[in-house]
Amino acid sequence: MSTRALRRLKGKQRGQEALDLGDLTLGDSSEEQLDSANVSPPSNSKDSSRKTKKNKAQKNFSNIYELIGDADNEAEKISPDEEAEKPDGNTTNDTETNDISETEEPDQKHEKTSTKSLSGDRVKKKKKKKKTKVTSEDGQEAVPDENIDLLLQNLEQSNGLSLQSEDCSGSDRRSVLHVEHRNLNPETELKRYFGARAVQGDQRPRQRNRQFHRSTWMTSPKDSWPRFSRPGISMTLLQSKEGVQYFTFEHGRQYQQVQFKFLDAVESMDPNNIVALLQLNPYHIDSLLQLSDVCRIQEDQEMARDLIERALYSFECACHPLFSLTSGTSRLDYLRTENRAFYLALYKHMMFLEKRGCPRTALEYCKLILSLDPDADPLCMLLLIDFLTLRSREYQYLLQLHQDLEVHRNLCLLPNFAFSTALCHFHLSQQEDVDPEESEKERQKADQMLQKALIMFPGVLIPLLDLCTVQPDATVSSHAFFGPKSQIGQPPALAELTALYVGRTHSMWREAAVMLWLEESVKEVLRRVDAKDPLVDDCQNKKQRYKCAPRNIHRHVLLSEIKEATSSLPLEVTSQPVMGFDPLPPLDSVMSYTRPERQHVGATNESTLSLFFRSLLPNFNLQEDDMEVARAGQELNQEVNRLMVAMRDMLANIRFQEPPREDNPYRDEDEWD
Repeated sequence: MSTRALRRLKGKQRGQEALDLGDLTLGDSSEEQLDSANVSPPSNSKDSSRKTKKNKAQKNFSNIYELIGDADNEAEKISPDEEAEKPDGNTTNDTETNDISETEEPDQKHEKTSTKSLSGDRVKKKKKKKKTKVTSEDGQEAVPDENIDLLLQNLEQSNGLSLQSEDCSGSDRRSVLHVEHRNLNPETELKRYFGARAVQGDQRPRQRNRQFHRSTWMTSPKDSWPRFSRPGISMTLLQSKEGVQYFTFEHGRQYQQVQFKFLDAVESMDPNNIVALLQLNPYHIDSLLQLSDVCRIQEDQEMARDLIERALYSFECACHPLFSLTSGTSRLDYLRTENRAFYLALYKHMMFLEKRGCPRTALEYCKLILSLDPDADPLCMLLLIDFLTLRSREYQYLLQLHQDLEVHRNLCLLPNFAFSTALCHFHLSQQEDVDPEESEKERQKADQMLQKALIMFPGVLIPLLDLCTVQPDATVSSHAFFGPKSQIGQPPALAELTALYVGRTHSMWREAAVMLWLEESVKEVLRRVDAKDPLVDDCQNKKQRYKCAPRNIHRHVLLSEIKEATSSLPLEVTSQPVMGFDPLPPLDSVMSYTRPERQHVGATNESTLSLFFRSLLPNFNLQEDDMEVARAGQELNQEVNRLMVAMRDMLANIRFQEPPREDNPYRDEDEWD
C-alpha cells in the first residue's frame, strides 16, 4: 500500500498529524540543510531538493496557525509603489525598514546561493506563486484599474470625444445616437422572441468547401453569394473636428466605368441589362439597389432582401478603420453622390427588418442613419424613429430623445412627436410594476400632451379614426374644429406630415384602452375650444410656419411608399422622374466625377415627318445651314416624287389571283377516304 493510504488508515490526514519537536525547530534545520545542499556534490542535488520540498510541506501542514500568520504578514506587506506615494513625514518607518533589511541581507545571500542549485521547474513554480500572491492582494488590483479608467478618460478628452464639451450638437446627441453592436443583428431579437433553438435550428457549419469571409457587424455573408472581390469602392477620412470624424466614399476608375454602364442600363428601361451587368460585377452597389426594387415590385421579398444585404456587406468591407458604426461621431455628407447609396442601403435594410418583425433591430439602424448626418437629416429619420420606438416598446428612449433634441430641432412642431410622446406616457402609466402615484403622474402628462397635440393638429383625428374603422361621434364630426374645414384649411406641408403619420402609425391606436383614452381627450378638447382657451388661438397662429416642406421630407415620403402621404405630394415632385438608386437628389450635389456625354446619332429636334423620311432615306437631313435649306427643299420634293412614282408602279403591277374552282362542287367528302 502507498504511504497516503497508510496515513488514512492511521488517521493521520493532512492538518491532523501530531506535532513533533523536530517540526517546531525547522527554522534552524532548514538553514543547515541549505548549507549542506551547497556543500554536497552536484549528483545529489535532486535528492536534496526533494528533502527540502518534504520539509516545507511538513512545515506548512503541521503548524496550522502558521498559515494564518503568513496571510496576515502578506496583507501587512507594503508594495514599493505605496512606499513611494507616502509623504516625507514617515521617516521613522523608513529607518526601521532599512535596519531590518540590513539584518536580513546575510540570510538572503544564503537563500540566493541555494536556489541556484535547484532545477528549472522549481523556478517556474516560484514565479507562479508570485503571480498568485499579486492577484490575491485586493489593494493592488484596484489601483491599476482606476489608473486605466483615468487614462481612457484622458484619451477621450484629448480626442474631443468627451460628453462635457461646449458644442451642443455633439455632446447632447452622443448618448441618444449611440448604437449597440449586438442589436444590429436581427438574430438576437428573434432569439429573444422565439429562443435560440427555434432560430438556429439544426444549422451546422459545413467543413467542406467552406468559404472564409470577413467578419462584419451589419450582415453575415452567405455561401450562396458570389465570391467577393473589391468592387473599387474605398473610404477616406476628410477631416476630424471637435471629436467628430468626416468620411466619404470614393469610386475607382474601374468602378466609374461600371457606373456609366449602369446608367445606360437604367435608361434602356430593361431590367435584363442590369442583371447582365451584375453577372459581371456582382457587388456593384447601385445595380443591387435598383434590382432589389424590381424584385420587391415582383413580390420576391427574399431576393430583394438578399441583394440589399449584399450591398451592405460590400460597403462594410470598404469602410475606413476609424469609421465607427456605434459611437455616433462618424459623419457622411449626403451631398456627395458616392455616399447616398450607403444611406439608401441602410434605409431599405431597416424597412425589411421592420416588416420581418424586428423593430428593435430596425431602431438601431434608424439611429445609425440619423447619426451619419444628424443636423441635415437627409432621409428625415425623425419622422420614423418614434414609430420604431413604440413598436419596440423603448418608451424611455423616446422621452430622452424628445428631451435632448427639443431645444435644437423644435420637435413639438412635428405631429408624429406630438402624438407619440403622449402615447408613450400613456403606455408607461399602464405598466403593472409602476407605483400608483407614478402611474397617475404619467397619466396626467399623457392627457395634457394629447390634448395639446389635438389642439395643434386637429386634422389628424378624422383620418385616424377612418383608418381604425371607428365611427366618430356626431358632436365630433359636426364640430367646426374637427370637421372637414380642419383638413381643408391646413397648409400643404402640414397635410403631408399628418397623412404620413396617420398612414404609418394608425395600427398603434387600435387598442381598446388607447381608443377610450383618445375619446376622453377629444371631449376635453371640445370643451376647451368652446370655452375659448387661449392655447387654441396660439396653436392656430403656429400653423403659418408650415409654408413649404423641405426636399428631405418629400424624399422620405417617396421612400416610405405610404399611399396617404404620396397622394399629398406637390406636383413639382410627382412630375419629375424618380430613380430608386437616387430619389430626389439634392439640388446642390457635390460630384467628384461626371458622366461623359453620349453621342446622339441624328437630329434631336426633328419632326415626325422628317423622322419618317429618314427611315426611308438614310441620307436625308434637314439640319443644315441656311444656305442649304432651299436645296434641301428641292431634294425633298424630288425624293417625294420618286417615291410616289415607285408606289404607283408597285400598285399597278399587283394582280390578285382567283382561287381554283372545283369541277364537281357537290362531291362527297368521303371519296377522299
